[in-house]
This record gives sequence, C-alpha cells and structure tokens, in this order.
Amino acid sequence: MARRWLELALQTLQIQPLFPLALGRVALGPDPLTTAAMMQDVLALRGSTLSNPDPGCAWTGDLNGVWQLHRLPGFAWLREQVEAQAWAYLEALGFKLEEIALFIQRSWPVVSEEGMVVGRHHHPNAHLSAVFYLNGDGSGRGGSLRLFAPRQLNELVPGLGVGHAGPIAANHPLNAAWLDVAPEAGLLVLFPASTDHAVTLNQDADDVRLSISFDLVLSARGESAQATSASASASEYLAPHPDHWTPVSPRLS
Repeated sequence: MARRWLELALQTLQIQPLFPLALGRVALGPDPLTTAAMMQDVLALRGSTLSNPDPGCAWTGDLNGVWQLHRLPGFAWLREQVEAQAWAYLEALGFKLEEIALFIQRSWPVVSEEGMVVGRHHHPNAHLSAVFYLNGDGSGRGGSLRLFAPRQLNELVPGLGVGHAGPIAANHPLNAAWLDVAPEAGLLVLFPASTDHAVTLNQDADDVRLSISFDLVLSARGESAQATSASASASEYLAPHPDHWTPVSPRLS
C-alpha cells in the first residue's frame, strides 16, 4: 500500500485550461501630437457635461449624441488602426475573412473623472467590441476594464465562488470571476461584444481617464445573386450584407 501511494505521489497532475475567452491586445503608440489632438477633441465633445447622468457614472458619448467618432477627420488614424486589428483578431480566431464583411457600427468617447465608474454591461447590438486608451500608466488607478467570466466553470458547486469565506482561494487564476485590464496610453483591446464588462473606480485625483469604444458587426459578403457556394454558405449563418436588406415602410397610424 505504501508503495502504491508513493507511485501516485510521483505522478504530476496537469491542468489544461479550456474554452478561453479571446482578448486581443496591441500597443499602437501613436505619435504624441496625434494623441494630444484626439484628447483635446474628446474633451471638447464632452463640453460642460461631467457624468452620465448619475454623478458617479463616467460620461459616455453614446448616451450624449456622440456615437460616430470614427467618421470625424480627427480620428481617421484610429479608425484605420481599429479596422486592421479587427481583421487580425478575426483571423486569429479562425474566421475565413473572404466570407465575411465587417462594419464599424458606432464609436464613442468615455471620460472618467475621479470617483467615477462604468457599470457592468455588454453590447447586444454588436458582435465585436474594441477599446482604445488615450492615456493611462498601467497602474489601473484611473479605472481598469473589468471583463467578467460568463460562468465560473471550475467552482464545481454553482455559486460557491462568490466569496463569503468559501473554500476557494480568492483570485485563484482557475476560479477568477473577472480579469482586470489596466489602461495604458496607446493600448487597443478587442473582445467579443457579448462579454459582460465594466470600468472600475477612478482613484486618481490627478488624471482623467480617456478612452474610445467601438462596436463592430459581422455580416455575409455583399456578392450579387451569382454568389459563390462558400459565400452562400456563410449567409446561412450570418446576417446578409446590408446591401441586400429592404427597409419596411413605416406603419401608418
């Protein structure tokens, strides 16, 4: 029996993480003049409004009529970067790029003063989300992007990992409820738009957190009626290209 236990002790258990959420990260590093111009434009677009609308919530352009930032000339450089990195992200996930079309649906600035947060949410209207940080030193004091796990698969007993002196070690990497991404100037992150996320409290009295969010949507390619079999197959699972949509007339009262 003792020999059997010794044999078992000499065996090493290997843990293989499965089903990873794909977080794309790339340091774009625009030149300081481009960054300064975008920061100035964002603050000008915010105007005198500071929050959204609760005083503890960061100001977000999408709720204040500023949701097409990528169409403004001052953000043309950023739009090109997001487009290129979005294609790279999809390719890394195994998408056949020749069978899909990709659209920037909307983009908006987020301005977070000290003591402000963005609550937990996701973007049901989109497929892919991206965030670009205009400033940040990597410390997270200005407020980190918090990505939530849809479910803690490794807690074994549902609800056990919520805390309250439970038997799972806090912040264990195989039982984490979320991952925090600290802003860094020039950093672009991409992730599935269905992922619940939030922005943690800005604890930096000397800095205003500035970021730009993007929502992107996938569709089938916009080929003619003589579409290839490959593109026709993609259309079965994706929305047809908007060129093929027909608007419905408004309902008459």
